[in-house]
Amino acid sequence: MKKTVFALAGAAVLLAACSKSAPPEEPVRAVKVITVGSSAFASSHEYAGEVKAQVESRLGFRVGGKIIKRQAELGQHVRAGQVLAQLDPQDYRLAADAARAQVAAAATNRDLAAADFRRYKELKDQNFISGAELERREATLKAAQAQLEQAQSQLAVQGNQANYAALLADVSGVVTAIDAEPGQVVAAGAPVVRIAADGVRDVVFSVPEDKLAGIKLGAPVKVRVWAQDTELPGKVREVAASSDPVTRTYPVKVSIDAKEPPALGATVYVVPEAAGIVGMPVIKLPTTALRQEGKATAVWLLDKASMTVKPQVIQIATADGNDVVVASGLQPGMLVVSAGVHVLSPGQKVSVYQKNWAAAGANTAQAAPDSIATATAAVPAAK
Repeated sequence: MKKTVFALAGAAVLLAACSKSAPPEEPVRAVKVITVGSSAFASSHEYAGEVKAQVESRLGFRVGGKIIKRQAELGQHVRAGQVLAQLDPQDYRLAADAARAQVAAAATNRDLAAADFRRYKELKDQNFISGAELERREATLKAAQAQLEQAQSQLAVQGNQANYAALLADVSGVVTAIDAEPGQVVAAGAPVVRIAADGVRDVVFSVPEDKLAGIKLGAPVKVRVWAQDTELPGKVREVAASSDPVTRTYPVKVSIDAKEPPALGATVYVVPEAAGIVGMPVIKLPTTALRQEGKATAVWLLDKASMTVKPQVIQIATADGNDVVVASGLQPGMLVVSAGVHVLSPGQKVSVYQKNWAAAGANTAQAAPDSIATATAAVPAAK
């Protein structure tokens, strides 16, 4: 009998040793939570632009020839009247010398004709010649005088041609491009140097055809400088009458008058002040609240009564930096976990993190005493 009891007791001990211990309870996770809210659909159109000089000249020689020297350099600031480049002036000097010789020959002929006219006039006074003969001498004198004036004009033209061998800056500004180099033979009028004149700057951007009606001459705009993160006031100065043949968009120029204008070629963003659009309410969430569930995007919803979470599939309409605009799947008033989503499981108990400053959307409220904040929405700017 005793052996039987000991055998049963040993079997019980062995069974107890082989049985698995109870799994530990899953820890309560601390999460940040936001209350879903909605606001009116509000958007504005933002266009990327470039800073340019309001006046930019493409300077070229008024005569053709071979460039022998170029004094201007890219990015150099030049003054009005400063020499930028020079042509070989030898041919123009020779042409000026030839014109000068023609003037001397014409002056000699005019002097001879004038002397003949004076002699024949004295003979006419003594009735030795007829009046017709005197008139012929007077006509010869007038012709000689006209030939002299023609030669003098030709000399002035040739002198100008020689002076045109030096390319001068017509305004003070910055050299933005060099289109020809020494040794190159250029035709008259071919661009050699481009100069952006000092003074008012323009912002140039392009507008698609369906947005052109919202851009009016004289309309105020806001210009944001990308590199400096500053904002400047501007005004629409010019709207193209026809579209660009390549991009099929319409170039628009905005004048900005600042004490320290942005550098030429700087990238800026232009926002027309009257471009806001209001429509249906939307919901906006931070990207930290999103998780991938298969091929769908989901968030964790908090049941405040049981303090447990459950997954909710949503559809995203668009993105705006670190936020997304939700198309469907959520309703205002729902509680969404905004941080700690990667360690949660369906039905898991959670606690609300007590130092929560939620940042969800453009209008973020301070965390309430129970650390639940409101996420309101704003549609991202259309670029």
